[in-house]
Amino acid sequence: MTVDRILLDVLVCPVSKQPVFPADQEMLDLLNRLIQKGKICSADGKSVERPVSEALITRNHGMIYRVEGGVPIMLEDQGIPADQLNA
Repeated sequence: MTVDRILLDVLVCPVSKQPVFPADQEMLDLLNRLIQKGKICSADGKSVERPVSEALITRNHGMIYRVEGGVPIMLEDQGIPADQLNA
């Protein structure tokens, strides 16, 4: 299930107010490899343990938000800082 296109047009990051767009498969694969290795934390510092099958990322590539069952989880503390993908 994917996020509704109309919803995507109005969603923004709760912190930066940047628009979001769907993460591509290459980014999801990288994110999940790093999650598996225990190298990814959410914005609140907690280790991310579950793989991500769908996500939204801010236009400036600053924050990643999980999508579960077509519902974006746009909570500040549960966002994943995207700079961890480059570490």
